[in-house]
Amino acid sequence: MSEKTSPKKRASWDEYFMRIALQAATRSTCDRKHVGAVIVRDKTVLSTGYNGSIRGMPHCDDVGHMMENGHCVATVHAEANAIIQAARNGTAIDKADIYITASPCWNCFKLIANSGIRRIFYLEFYRDEKILNVARAAGIELRQVVLEDGG
Repeated sequence: MSEKTSPKKRASWDEYFMRIALQAATRSTCDRKHVGAVIVRDKTVLSTGYNGSIRGMPHCDDVGHMMENGHCVATVHAEANAIIQAARNGTAIDKADIYITASPCWNCFKLIANSGIRRIFYLEFYRDEKILNVARAAGIELRQVVLEDGG
């Protein structure tokens, strides 16, 4: 390395895993919101997920949305897909962390809590404030990740 070249700052673990979640979100098949999730334990990726249609069913991007109360209900959320993928592969996720590009909805929060995940890292707070008090009561840490470049 020459004198004029400064070394690139190494990403923190939180930034590294959140950027993997952002990459997972690029696979989303519902254009209303692209969300990615990564489940991690001991600095090792255990599972990933993104929001998309039920396996084998047509994608919202191709056939349109199934709307109820202002939400598309055709998709399985990224967090649920990451938990499902771990289960399909026989991967234990107890005491793991999850990195999500948007904070979980109430239903996904309940899945995360019952799966044994102890920390939720999110990029953007999305919608459901009830998770804040329940997470505290359940001993689940919620932490927002801020990426240096705005992510």
